[in-house]
Amino acid sequence: MVTRRLTHPLAHTAPPSARAPATTRGPTTTATSSASDWGLLLIRLTFGLLMAGHGSQKLFGILGGRGLTQTAKGFTALGYHPGKLFALIGGLSELLGGLGLALGLLTPLAAAALIGVMINAMVTVTAAHGLWDTEGGVEYSVCIAVVALAVAAIGPGRLSLDRFFPWRTGGWPGAAFAAGLGGVTAAIALSL
Repeated sequence: MVTRRLTHPLAHTAPPSARAPATTRGPTTTATSSASDWGLLLIRLTFGLLMAGHGSQKLFGILGGRGLTQTAKGFTALGYHPGKLFALIGGLSELLGGLGLALGLLTPLAAAALIGVMINAMVTVTAAHGLWDTEGGVEYSVCIAVVALAVAAIGPGRLSLDRFFPWRTGGWPGAAFAAGLGGVTAAIALSL
């Protein structure tokens, strides 16, 4: 038997602390998903799949990309040696980080991969051009890093493969892991 208290929407009700607890017996029902779950899924899918596509351009030369050999030449020109290894790492970070976020799989690690790549992009390419992307600035890279960090902080939500893991709800530990690992890997790559 389920006991419910029915009140008129405009009637005065006691504050939550003064109300008697609801009594339920038998199975209770909970929503399997909410608008925020679907909204987070939309962000993850859009952002993650676009980042995976961006990595695929670097690695495979598809979707209008240059492919690994040409990308490696660009990395070499930026001072990354060996260029092919760093192009491979950058492309895989974008591909796997994007797919991880899209699927909601190992979300803090996926976010860290994208944050690390974007820090490198900001330091080596875009920072010298200011803020706005129209001038070749950091705007785009900052947005990617912030969205990745925000998803790690919020968590991937119920509509994810991570829904069974402790980091499914996000929080400071997931965000700190993503930011810390992304920062450390970026620093290592920049120092080599």
